[in-house]
Amino acid sequence: MKIATAAYPLDWLDSWAQYEDKLAAWVADAASNGADLLVFPEYGAMELSTLDGVEVAGNLQASIQSVSDKMEDVAALHLKLAAEYGVHILGASAPFHGGFAKPVNRAEFYTPTGKRDHQDKQIMTMFERAPWGIDGGGPLKLFDTALGKIGVLICYDSEYPLLAHALREADFILVPSCTEALAGYWRVRIGAMSRALEQQCVTVMSSVVGPAAWSEAVEENTGMGGIFAPPDTGFPSTGVLAEGTLNQPGWTYAEVDRERIAEVRKNGVVRNRSHWKEQETRLEGLVNQDLL
Repeated sequence: MKIATAAYPLDWLDSWAQYEDKLAAWVADAASNGADLLVFPEYGAMELSTLDGVEVAGNLQASIQSVSDKMEDVAALHLKLAAEYGVHILGASAPFHGGFAKPVNRAEFYTPTGKRDHQDKQIMTMFERAPWGIDGGGPLKLFDTALGKIGVLICYDSEYPLLAHALREADFILVPSCTEALAGYWRVRIGAMSRALEQQCVTVMSSVVGPAAWSEAVEENTGMGGIFAPPDTGFPSTGVLAEGTLNQPGWTYAEVDRERIAEVRKNGVVRNRSHWKEQETRLEGLVNQDLL
């Protein structure tokens, strides 16, 4: 199978048709290059706030509500494109209000057979806690698909090993991200690469890139696409299957064989995933040693 992961710029949109054309062009491009799984980034949906004008797009809380209100229309468009091109799509995440006291950060997953489900972010960054007012949503999910078992850790979630271990049956862990600074990009990338090592799976990082001066929420963005694996049997020694160019919009692609994931888990030089529980027995003997 072939994976496409996005370095996605946020655009000013003057009409819904303009958004339809943009998304269709991105999906068509990936599909024409043979991609089976397309991964869009965290908060890539924030550009939809521009459809309500400058005052809404430039106001944090108004833009959050604006985007949330449009997500059913966004889902219909993604389902149409997934079916038309025969691809699985992780859509760009968005703040979503439905049924919660506070909005959550939600990424929707779409299949070419017309099915959809979602993954909510688990742990909020400092800016999401305040001033955004975003909260943790529903639980982690493991999606059983025609491409394999897929989990999603949205941005900051990828920096937490226990969340990834809960998804240890996943062949692929998708990591949509939105990071303002280079340091933020590297925190998430290091997290994604570490989770690939620990769970002996493939992780897929997507990024929002470039400026969005009209937004109070996502005005500066740094990143690129990356696809990572354990640096072990059957995979590159660096653990990097593919990486894009920093802040250059477009798709990054990698061919992935699920049999290699099964093989490295069974016969890898190291067996981090199967040896995971040995940590717990070693910690039982922890000694606080005073050397002062």
